[in-house]
Amino acid sequence: MGMSVGTAGGNRGGRRRGRRGSRSGLISEINVTPFVDVMLVLLIIFMVAAPLLTVGVPIDLPETQAKALNSETQPITVSVNDKGQVYLQETEVPLNEVVAKLQAIARSGYDERIYVRGDRAADYGTVMQVMARISAAGYRNLGLVTLQEQEN
Repeated sequence: MGMSVGTAGGNRGGRRRGRRGSRSGLISEINVTPFVDVMLVLLIIFMVAAPLLTVGVPIDLPETQAKALNSETQPITVSVNDKGQVYLQETEVPLNEVVAKLQAIARSGYDERIYVRGDRAADYGTVMQVMARISAAGYRNLGLVTLQEQEN
């Protein structure tokens, strides 16, 4: 009465069958889940941070009842802060160099849209000097930037 102690498939010589091909724990595929998680976090961070990066010069704009303008292209901004310093985009420039720098960066020539942002505490004369120089240079598409008045 001989009983076999092995499995139904048989155990030849004490070796385990298929040991070489079935190594557990090694996967030859790339796991993209951590990559997707990181990309989603970065997407959220950039979506939140992008609106904060529009204009870098801190200006306390006055409020008016004028409606906002619809625009398709990004205009050139000239800012005057409360100390009378003039900025072209985010770069400080002397008042006498504003027109030369504008001509260097204006893509569509004298038809370029230029917005002047004057701080509420800025000297009115300085803001008008900037606008007069830009207008005298031939730029006709010139505007002042203000905040909409809050209704109480």
